Amino acid sequence: MTRLAARLGLVLPLLQAGMGAVAGPELCASVSRAGAGGTLALYKEPPARAARLVREVAAATGRPFGVNVVPEVTGPAGCLDQLRTVLPELPRGAFVTSFGLPDADTAGAVRAAGHPLVVQVGTLVDAGTALGQGADVLVLQGTEAGGHLLGRLPADLLLAAVRARYPDAVLAVAGGIATGQDLADAVARGADGAMAGTLFVPAAESTAHPEFKRRVIDAVADDTLITSLFDIGWPRRPHRVLRNPLTATTGRAPATFIATTRVDGRAYPVPRYSAAAPGDGTTGRVEEMAMYCGRSCTRVTARHPAAVTVARLSREYERARRSRAASPGPENATSARTSGSHKPDRTQERQPWTT
Repeated sequence: MTRLAARLGLVLPLLQAGMGAVAGPELCASVSRAGAGGTLALYKEPPARAARLVREVAAATGRPFGVNVVPEVTGPAGCLDQLRTVLPELPRGAFVTSFGLPDADTAGAVRAAGHPLVVQVGTLVDAGTALGQGADVLVLQGTEAGGHLLGRLPADLLLAAVRARYPDAVLAVAGGIATGQDLADAVARGADGAMAGTLFVPAAESTAHPEFKRRVIDAVADDTLITSLFDIGWPRRPHRVLRNPLTATTGRAPATFIATTRVDGRAYPVPRYSAAAPGDGTTGRVEEMAMYCGRSCTRVTARHPAAVTVARLSREYERARRSRAASPGPENATSARTSGSHKPDRTQERQPWTT
C-alpha cells in the first residue's frame, strides 16, 4: 500500500479528477465504491446545491470520496461559502481537493473539520506553499494533463523536483495516467499514486456530453493542444483541449451564445470561448466548446462503467508491480507508451504552448 492509499483510505492509489461537467455524484460514488478516490466537482455550484450533491454521494458509497473546489474561479469568499455548507455533510474519511492553492482561511477550514487536504499544483514553489498550508497530499500536474494547467513542466520533471526538495511529502502525479502500467511507472519514479481525469470522461456514469465522450475515445495524444482560447469565465490560465473548429482558425469569432446548458431545470446560455465543458444537459454547437482532454487519451479506448475501469487498472497495476519486483532494474521497466490498448499517434506535438 502506498502512502497516498494509506492516507486517504483507498484500495488503489488513484484519484479521479474533479472535472466540472463530468464529475457528478454518480461518477464520484462509482469510483469510490470501486476502491479509488472518487471526487465530486463543486466548481461553480451554489452552496445549497453543492451540499445536496454531497449528500447524494454519501448515501451511495461507504468508502472515502472527495469534493473538489477551484478557488481561482470562485474566489476565496465563494470557495469558503461552498465549504462552510459542504463540510458538515462530509462523512468521516472524506477529503477535500483544491485545484490550485487555496487561501489560508480555506485551508484552515478543511483542517479544522478534520478532513485531509489535497492540493493540486504545477510548480515547485506552489508545492512548498501548499505544504506550508498543511496539505496532506500534493497532486503534481504535468503539461500532459487535460484541462487548465498550473505549470509548464511535464509530470516527470515536476515529480523529480518536488521529491528532491520534499522527500517525505505524499505526492500524486496528474497527466499521462490511463492504465495500471502508467500508475505503476509513476510509483516507481517516486510518486505515491496518481490522479486521472481523461480516463473517466467516457465512463458510463460521467455527466460529459455524449459527443465529448466519443471524441475522447477516438482521439490520440496529438489531437490535443494547449491554448488560451476558452477564457470566458476562467481567464489567464492555459488549458489542454481537443482540437476543434475554433482552434483551427486564426483570429477570434464573436463571443455570441452558441449553446445552452440546463441545470436543475434552468437554462444557462454558453458563449463561444466559454471555459465551460459540454455536459449531458448541453445543447447547441457542442463541437465548438472546450473539451478538456489529456495526452493519455491515446490509451483511453472504450466506454465502460467506472467500476470496470478501476478494476482493470487494479489488475494492471498489481501485475506491473509483481513484474517489477521479480525483475528489478530500469532495463525491465515497461514503457506506458507501449503497454495496454492504445491508438497510434499520428503526429508529434512540436509546440506545447499555443494561443
